[in-house]
Amino acid sequence: MDSISTSSAHILKHTQIALSETEQRNRATAETLYKSLATGRTHAVAKFLAPDLEWWFHGPPHCQYMMRVLTGDSSHGEFRFEPRSITAIGDSVVVAEGWEGAQVYWVHVWTLKDGLITQFREYFNTWLVVTDLRQPAWEEIRHDGLTVWRSQPRDLFHRSLPAIVLAL
Repeated sequence: MDSISTSSAHILKHTQIALSETEQRNRATAETLYKSLATGRTHAVAKFLAPDLEWWFHGPPHCQYMMRVLTGDSSHGEFRFEPRSITAIGDSVVVAEGWEGAQVYWVHVWTLKDGLITQFREYFNTWLVVTDLRQPAWEEIRHDGLTVWRSQPRDLFHRSLPAIVLAL
């Protein structure tokens, strides 16, 4: 292997390790956020949120539970967000997914920058597919086309839910 190839391989390995560490930090931030919410420590959540947080909601208006909890309009007991899965995607996105029986299915997409949540997208009772539309780097290998994450609402499998594709 020549020195350029060795150097490129070293940079690629270092980038993958750094990305993995960033993904782990972002996932840990989301886990801490949900634990704080579960124990009613909504004030502790504020340290994770950027002051100019961009918020987007898709679902029935009465299901805007997270907004009501974070703005203090409701107690943490009105709705319990207990994620069934939390997945870090790349260096900035975390997807959390959960469901409450056959009544409610939700997905949260958190965008982080430097450890702060800058964007929050909340989806209720819909199938969600996250797709990466960025131009792939030469070293990137995608096993499932452009899809990087797909909903897995196990107990809502036979229900008819609208589908949404979220492009990153």
